[in-house]
Amino acid sequence: MIGRGRAVLPRADEWQDLAMVQTDTSAEADRVQVEAYRRMGGAGRIAALFRLNERARNLAMAGIRHRHPEYDEERQRLAFARLVLGDELVRKVWPDRDLVEP
Repeated sequence: MIGRGRAVLPRADEWQDLAMVQTDTSAEADRVQVEAYRRMGGAGRIAALFRLNERARNLAMAGIRHRHPEYDEERQRLAFARLVLGDELVRKVWPDRDLVEP
């Protein structure tokens, strides 16, 4: 899947062999999705990645707010950091802050 110094998507017929294949999606749907990603080009795929990342972050923050309506914005950010970074790194970055439940 690496070609001439750059990463490339596998051919549609190779996609089924990858662990990334969705188990709740048909082979035809996977093929169509791979072809759509190919048509997007590199910049389009990166843009899609950033949109998905933002959506995941927003969903995680919404979950934190739902579980802990008493948290102010700082505690929400600390809870998110704990989810993403883990306890050890959060303690190193914010040594004077208590860990908050995500």
